[in-house]
Amino acid sequence: MSYQTALEARIAKKTTRAIADFGLIEDGDRIMVGLSGGKDSWALLQMLDRLRRRAPIRFSLVAVTVDSGYKEYKHDVISRTCAERGWESRIEHTAIGDVMDDLLDSGATPCSLCARLRRGVLYRLATEVGATKIALGHHLDDFVETLLLNLFFAGALKAMPARLVSDSGEHTVIRPFVYVTEDEARVYAKQCELPVIGCCCPACGDLGLQRQRIKRLIFDLEREHPGVRQSMVKALGNVMPRHLLDLRLNPGGDLRAAVGESTRAAAVTPLLRIAGLGG
Repeated sequence: MSYQTALEARIAKKTTRAIADFGLIEDGDRIMVGLSGGKDSWALLQMLDRLRRRAPIRFSLVAVTVDSGYKEYKHDVISRTCAERGWESRIEHTAIGDVMDDLLDSGATPCSLCARLRRGVLYRLATEVGATKIALGHHLDDFVETLLLNLFFAGALKAMPARLVSDSGEHTVIRPFVYVTEDEARVYAKQCELPVIGCCCPACGDLGLQRQRIKRLIFDLEREHPGVRQSMVKALGNVMPRHLLDLRLNPGGDLRAAVGESTRAAAVTPLLRIAGLGG
């Protein structure tokens, strides 16, 4: 079975590379794809189905959609499309939208809370459908945007892993599109004539959101310096702990932690006096 377009072949190559690099899919896996109806999750489901037909290993797919309860959400379109293409699917109706309205303060951004609630539902559904892995449609742009969001606004140097085992150890989340750009996913979904459904949450699309600001920043940087996004993704796999300030990573941190506060102060005070900063 040959790939239908050059884009599909390129995305297949990048997805296969991610699967091999991070051990995302194994023989006999049942992969539950989180299908929101957006371009990324549609593109992921389509690509995994293509790879499933060509792969030397056996694995199955089931698409699961978490309906947050908004009236405008076209879950019927998702169900119909999956049925037409022979994809096993399930729609889980929830009241996440109402829950967020009750928990959030006025003017607060609901995206992170919504993601946590939906993730909890996905974990439960993974058990119910017998899934061994949960595949999410996060792409290369999501990785670099998350990196900068945490760097600028959370004081943490982290992004997201391509493979994550839940705290309970019961579930494994995989992100096979780590090397695929958002533009590639968008065009691929359009080429495959998949019905892209936008988020119905009234807060989505707000250009004032931090993620939208980061997205514009990266867009401007990429326009001036092509390859910036690829460089940032490469940096996530090229970490040099000795050049960071985390005392848990710096070899000297263990020694300092073992020294009492009084001993540390006694050692530092003479240095401050030399520098003219001590009393």
